[in-house]
Amino acid sequence: MANIIVLGTQWGDEGKGKIVDLLTPGFDIVARYQGGHNAGHTVYVDGRKIVLHLIPSGILRPKTLCVIGNGVVIDPRAFLEEVEALRAVASVGPDRIAVSAKAHLILPYHGVLERADEDRLGEKKIGTTCRGIGPAYEDKAARRGIRAGDLLDLDVLKGKIADNLAVKNPSMRACGLEPIGAEEIFARYAAFAEALRPYIRDTSRLLADRMRLGASVLFEGAQGALLDLDHGTYPFVTSSSATAGGACTGLGVGPTAIDAVLGVTKAYTTRVGSGPFPTELGDETGKTIARRGDEFGATTGRPRRCGWFDAVAVSYACRINGISRLALTKPDVLDGLPEVKVCTGYRYKGGLLRDFPSEPWILEKARPEYRTMPGWPSPVRGISELGDLPPAFRDYVRLLEDLVEARAGIISTGVEREETVFVEDVLAGLVDRPAVRKP
Repeated sequence: MANIIVLGTQWGDEGKGKIVDLLTPGFDIVARYQGGHNAGHTVYVDGRKIVLHLIPSGILRPKTLCVIGNGVVIDPRAFLEEVEALRAVASVGPDRIAVSAKAHLILPYHGVLERADEDRLGEKKIGTTCRGIGPAYEDKAARRGIRAGDLLDLDVLKGKIADNLAVKNPSMRACGLEPIGAEEIFARYAAFAEALRPYIRDTSRLLADRMRLGASVLFEGAQGALLDLDHGTYPFVTSSSATAGGACTGLGVGPTAIDAVLGVTKAYTTRVGSGPFPTELGDETGKTIARRGDEFGATTGRPRRCGWFDAVAVSYACRINGISRLALTKPDVLDGLPEVKVCTGYRYKGGLLRDFPSEPWILEKARPEYRTMPGWPSPVRGISELGDLPPAFRDYVRLLEDLVEARAGIISTGVEREETVFVEDVLAGLVDRPAVRKP
């Protein structure tokens, strides 16, 4: 069986949770490679809404092993609370969840300092969740981070907490905040250590051993490609590698272990937080899309900004990730609209840009060039058979495929598992790349 990456092609919130959950029965392991509990993957099972933040979406399928890699930053309290919350709907425990010993931990001062920094930036703020994700990655890069493996030796943990507070408390005071006591944090994290100890593993070795025995792995991204630290709309990005390359560094697997990449994309575009968004709609249509799509952040509840599909951005995401197959989500949100638009380029300084610009200040000033398509009067909502899709919707999908140079293998027509059209055997399509049956 192939090993594939499933990642978002936009600014996140594309519906990766449902797609991972759908594909999990075809894999032995689902492994998360980046991000923290700032991500929110929503899965509906028999009408019940389940939101996952740290634990891979494969946890809802029995017997699947879920791995949290070294590229993830972990708030121990958030992890343990999520495990406890999942007990009502899934079998959870160290036999089903493995946490990399090299994964960095989020400490209480990370969130406090992040919020202070966002407040300082004012109108120029990034729009983070203020959950300490960015500062935890900063400490990782500065070589002073505390890792999950440090929880296995309390003397080591205590020393590292003291060393970090010697750096952090002066920053706290400079922000007008009360310094944090080392003993207080140590006592809390020593308790976390006892609870987390059974989960902590050498996950790189675990994955290598299982793959050598024939196990298949689905590598799960958290945020979307346009939020990648290097390749996203910097500085309005996340602090980790959300693109396909992050799966190798974030899990300790070689690139030859990965067979293909499946991109998840919405039939329109959304964004949470600050940053350029050329196709954003501030009119009644944008409000309609937001209302129909229930576009509120799964983690923070913040309203998402909504706009038309941006083929320039998605084409860029497909290129930098090597995507040939797409899972198209939430087209039912556009049901009944008299027309739908697709951005095919950007107008900038009298010229037309066909490529996604590297500089966010260009994107901020660019104006979208649209192609307008007729809407589909009959709904796609709930359809599960390829032949039942409305002709106008099929035309829309063909246009998106041609513009982004990738083919739709899955079309999600609703939130439930069964509300899905499989255009092809997507796993075979990714690896063998047979002729595509278009909708």
